[in-house]
Amino acid sequence: MAMTVEELADILRCVYKNAPDREIALRVHLFGIKYADELANLSIKKVATLAGIPGYAAEVNKGRNLAGYVKIKPGVDLCA
Repeated sequence: MAMTVEELADILRCVYKNAPDREIALRVHLFGIKYADELANLSIKKVATLAGIPGYAAEVNKGRNLAGYVKIKPGVDLCA
């Protein structure tokens, strides 16, 4: 079952809030990589706006674009 825009926004909000200051963009990229398939037919701008970080939509998109080239290591928790 596909994830909703709201579910993805909740996860992105968690990723953003729990990332160390120096890793915010990195973690947002990882979110885009991990959820690339779910983001494929959704508005990334809407997801980022609902997450409260509309300025990071481009960073999510960068991660989504990287998804075909990289994998996230098992055990990496983006919200930790």
